[in-house]
Amino acid sequence: MERKILIPAALVLALAAVGVVSQSAGSKPSDRPKSLAALEKPSEPADNKGTPAKIELGKMLFFDPRLSGNGAMPCSACHLPDAGWDFPDKISLGYPGTTHWRNSQTVVNSAYYGKLFWAGASKSLEGQARSAARGGVAGNGEDDMMEARLAFVPEYRKRFREVFGDRWPRIRNAYMAMAAFQRTLVQTDTPFDKYMRGDDNALDAAQKRGLKLFTGKAGCAECHNGALLSNEKYYNTGVPPYDGWETDALAQITFRFELYAKGVTQEKYRKWKDDPGLYFRTKQDADLGKFRVPSLRYTKYTAPYMHNGMIATLEDVVEFYNKGGGTNDWAATKTKLLKPLKLTKKEKADLLAFLDSLSGPRITIEEPELPEYAPLPAPASN
Repeated sequence: MERKILIPAALVLALAAVGVVSQSAGSKPSDRPKSLAALEKPSEPADNKGTPAKIELGKMLFFDPRLSGNGAMPCSACHLPDAGWDFPDKISLGYPGTTHWRNSQTVVNSAYYGKLFWAGASKSLEGQARSAARGGVAGNGEDDMMEARLAFVPEYRKRFREVFGDRWPRIRNAYMAMAAFQRTLVQTDTPFDKYMRGDDNALDAAQKRGLKLFTGKAGCAECHNGALLSNEKYYNTGVPPYDGWETDALAQITFRFELYAKGVTQEKYRKWKDDPGLYFRTKQDADLGKFRVPSLRYTKYTAPYMHNGMIATLEDVVEFYNKGGGTNDWAATKTKLLKPLKLTKKEKADLLAFLDSLSGPRITIEEPELPEYAPLPAPASN
C-alpha cells in the first residue's frame, strides 16, 4: 500500500524560498499581468556547467587585465561593479589610445539574453567574452598572446588543469570560465519578482499603479515583456545621434573605423553621421538605426541609457517615450509602435516608482587578488 507523506505548508514555503521545491501552484497569481513574469535561475549550456572552481576562476579572469591587448584592460574596466556593472558615461571606456562608440551595458542578468550586444552580435556569454576581449576598441587582444600570458602564471596553470584538464591554459576555456562567472550575476528577488510570485505587499500603491500603466496606457510591455522584460527584438525608437561625434575627433575616428571595419560602402562611409545599428549585421536598409530591446532590470544603477547614452536619467527615459520617442538620421525605420502617451505628472511618477521595483540592492563584490607571473618550470631531464 502506498504511503503518503504530508509536509507542513510552512516547510514547503521555506523549501521553495531556497529553491529546493517549486511552488508551481500559486507561483503566479491569476491577477498578475500575463505578459510579465518573475525571473528564475538561468539555464546553463550543456558544455559549460558552472562549478565553484570554474566560477572562481572566471571571476579572477573577469578582473584580470592580462586578457587584453596591452595587458591593462580587464572586463571590469568597462563593467564596474560599483557603477551598475557597466560604464557610467555615454560611451564606454575604449582601449588605450581609442574611445569606444556605444554605451556599455550591464552584465547583471546578461545570462538570460539570447542576443548579446546592442545589435545581437553574439548568441552566448562565451561568444560575448571572446568578442569583447578581441574587439578593436575594447580589449584589442590576440588569443595567442593572452594564452601565453596565462601560461606564465603558476596559479592559472594549476586552476585550468583542475577545472578543464588543460596542460596549459587555453584561451577558449578562459572565455568559458568568465561566462560561468557572469551567469552568477543575476537578481531574481526584486520587489517585482516577489510580487509576481504572490507577495501583495512587495509593491506599494504607487508601484502597483505604475505596473498597470506599464502594461496598459504607457504600452511599455509591448516590447519590455516576459521575465527579462525584453522581447529581444530590434527597433528604432528615434534616439538622437551621439553628440560626441560632432565635437570629439577621437570619437569620429572610432566611428569611421567601425563603419569601415563592418563593410559599408564608400558613399555611406562619407555620408553617415549616426549609428546604423542592426544594419551592420543584415546590410538591409530596413534595419538602419535598430537596436535590441534592453532589459529594464537593474536599471536603477545603470545610467545613462540607450545604445549611445544620450538619455541621462530614467525620468528622461519616461519623458522620451511619453513624447513618442525622438528623432535621428533613420526616420524611415522608426517604429510605428511609438506615439505620444499624454501621461500626467502623477502617472509618470507612478511609472518611475514601478521601474524602481525592477531593481533590488546593488550587487557588489570583493575584487579577487590576482596571481603573479613566474618563470616557466624547466623541462624535466631524461
